[in-house]
Amino acid sequence: MGETNQPPPPPVAVPPPMMPMQPMMAPAVGAGAIHPPHEQFHHLAYCVHSNPSWVQVAALAFLHYLVMLGSTVMLASIIVPAMGGNAGDKARVIQSFLFMSGINTLLQTLIGTRLPTIMNASFAFVVPVLSIAREMDPNDFTNNHQRLQRFLHTMRTTQGALIVASILNMILGFSTIWGAYAKKFSPVIMTPVVCVVGLGLFELGFPQVGKCVEIGLPMLILAVIVQQYVPRYFSHIHERITYLFERYSLLLCIGIVWAFAAILTAAGAYNHVSPKTQQHCRTDKSFLMSSAPWIKIPYPFQWGTPIFTAGHSFGMMGAVLVGAFESTGAHFATARLAGATPPPGHVLSRSVGLQGIGMFLEGIFGAPAGSSVSVENIGLLGLTKVGSRRVIQISTGFMIFFSIFGKFGAFFASIPLPIFAAIYCILFGIVAAVGVSFMQFANKNSMRNIYIIGLSLFLGISVPQYFNEYTSSAGRGPARTNAGWFNDIINSVFASGPTVALIVASVLDNTLEARGYDSDRGLSWFMPFLRRHKGYSDPRNDEFYSFPIRVHDFVPSRFL
Repeated sequence: MGETNQPPPPPVAVPPPMMPMQPMMAPAVGAGAIHPPHEQFHHLAYCVHSNPSWVQVAALAFLHYLVMLGSTVMLASIIVPAMGGNAGDKARVIQSFLFMSGINTLLQTLIGTRLPTIMNASFAFVVPVLSIAREMDPNDFTNNHQRLQRFLHTMRTTQGALIVASILNMILGFSTIWGAYAKKFSPVIMTPVVCVVGLGLFELGFPQVGKCVEIGLPMLILAVIVQQYVPRYFSHIHERITYLFERYSLLLCIGIVWAFAAILTAAGAYNHVSPKTQQHCRTDKSFLMSSAPWIKIPYPFQWGTPIFTAGHSFGMMGAVLVGAFESTGAHFATARLAGATPPPGHVLSRSVGLQGIGMFLEGIFGAPAGSSVSVENIGLLGLTKVGSRRVIQISTGFMIFFSIFGKFGAFFASIPLPIFAAIYCILFGIVAAVGVSFMQFANKNSMRNIYIIGLSLFLGISVPQYFNEYTSSAGRGPARTNAGWFNDIINSVFASGPTVALIVASVLDNTLEARGYDSDRGLSWFMPFLRRHKGYSDPRNDEFYSFPIRVHDFVPSRFL
C-alpha cells in the first residue's frame, strides 16, 4: 500500500516560564511607610512622673473634675428618684460621690496602681441598687414623710450590702488571686477588653446628646473643630496656640455652649416643650442650686445605721466583681495613654484590694454605689496628651472642695447633661481606639487571634445590649429565679461589656492553641511587664509603679 500524506500535528503551545516572585519591598518613609510597633505613644507631652507648670496642672485638674462630674450627675439622676429621693437627696448623694471619689483617687494614685486614674461612682451598681429599691412599692408611700422613710431605708440597706460585698475585692486583691489571673493576660485579650471599655458606654454618648440636640450637637462639633483643627491650621500664628487649644479648648467649649443654653432658657425657648425636654435642655431644671446646702461635710453613717441582709450583700457582690473587671481593663488603657508600661500583676492585685477598701469606705460614708476607674478621664489623658499623675492628684482637691461647699458644686453640676454627653462621644472613642493599638504586639494575620478578638468584642457589646434591652422593657433583668441575690449577680455581670469581653477572651486565649503560640499571642512583649521573676521583670516597672516611700521593710514583697 502506498503511503498517504497526512497533515502534521499542530504545534503544542508551550507556556512561558513562570517568573519568580519578587520580595515585597517596604515603601519609602513618607510614602505609605510601614510603622513598627511602639511600646509608648510618641506624641505625649507629659507621662506619669513628668509634670507641667502649676498653673497648667490646676487648669487640667479642674477640667478632669468637670469631665467626671457629668457621669456622677447622670448616675445620681438614675438611682436617687428610684430610691424615693427628691432634689435635695440627689444633691447630697452627688456630694457623697464626689467626696469619696476624691478619697479613693488619692488612695489609688499614692499606694494603688500609681497611675493617673480617677475613681468614680460606677454604673455597675445600678442593678443591685434598683433591686433593693423595688422591694418597697412606691405607691405605698404617698406623703413626703413616708417617701423620706422609704429613701432612708433603701439607702441604709444599700450601705450595708456595699460594706459586706466590698470584702470580696479585698480578698481577691490582697490574697494576690487577681494578680495570678492577670499574669494570663496577653495583647489578644486586652485588645477587645479595652475596646469595650470605651464602646460599652455608648449609651452615655449620642443617645444623651439627642435628648437636646440643639445643645449637644453644637458642643460636639465645636469641640472637634476647636480642639483638633485650630491647633493644626493656625499654629503658624503663634507657637503657643497648639498646646493651648489641645489642652484647654474643652473648657472654652463648655463655657460657650453652657452660655448658649442659658440664653435659650432665659429667652423662653423651652417654656412650651415637654417636661423631659426641659429637664435635659434648661439650665435651671436640675434644682441642685436651690436644694444643695452651702456647707456640709459627708460623715460616716449620715443616712443612719446600715441595714445588713445576706441576700442583698451577695447580690451586691456581682457589681463589686464587675468593678474589678472594668477597672482592670481601664488600667491598661491608662498605662498606654500615660506613657507607662502595662501594669504588672502584683500592681493590679493591690489595686483591686484597695478598691475594696474604697468601697468599704463608700458604704460607711453613705455613697449608694461603689467606685471604679472613670473611663472618660482616661480619654481626657489622650485628648490633652498629658498623663501626669500630679494633675489627677490635684483634681481630688476640686472634688473634695465642691463636695463640702455644696452651692458651688451644684453650680457646675447644673450644666445640661447633653454637653457632657457630647464630650463623652470623643473621650470614649479615644479609649476604644487605644484598645485597637494593643493588637500591634500580636500577630495580626493569625486567624486564631482574629477569631478570639472578634468573638470577644462582639459578645462584649451584644450580650450587655440584650440584658439592658430586656431590663428596659420588663423592668428587671433576664435572670428571674426565686433567689434574688443570684439574679442580681447574673444581671450585673452580664450587663457589663468589659466583664463579658474579659471572661470570653481569657478563656479562649488560654485554651485555644495556647502552647507554642507565645509569639503570635504577643506574650514575648507582655510577659516582662506582667511578671516579677528574675529574667522576666522589666526594670521600668519600678519607675512607674513603685511606692513614693520605702515600705518594703514593713510589708511583704508579694503584696507590693
